[in-house]
Amino acid sequence: MDTLDQQLIALLRADARASVATLAHKLGVSRGTVTNRVAKLEDAGVIVGYTVKLRPDAQPNQITAWTSIAVEGNQTRKVIAILLGEPGIAAIHDTNGRWDLLAELRSSSLQELAEVLERLRLIKGIGATETSIHLQTYKLS
Repeated sequence: MDTLDQQLIALLRADARASVATLAHKLGVSRGTVTNRVAKLEDAGVIVGYTVKLRPDAQPNQITAWTSIAVEGNQTRKVIAILLGEPGIAAIHDTNGRWDLLAELRSSSLQELAEVLERLRLIKGIGATETSIHLQTYKLS
């Protein structure tokens, strides 16, 4: 990936619905260049999909939690591959320190959250987990 690819990805992260013409204009390149770059990034597995971002308060009954995960041995890639298939996981982050991974969980109820956590604990290669439920967000102005 070069600088143009990184700029293109940044624009798509901000607005995945931006038209090719808009992206080309913002990047100062042709529409064909944008189309080719997006296709190459998709084919290489860099771009794996497009999504909708919702306001945090758009789903007021949704439960968000973070699970810190300790991976046994050298099984991090295998564990991540399994976690990526878990529908209750919104994001996975590689970390340093005591925990190897941090997973952001989303569920519609405590029961659903418990089911997600049970499935996580059964994954071979996960040695330990610690989960914190999001209660409230404070923002700096």
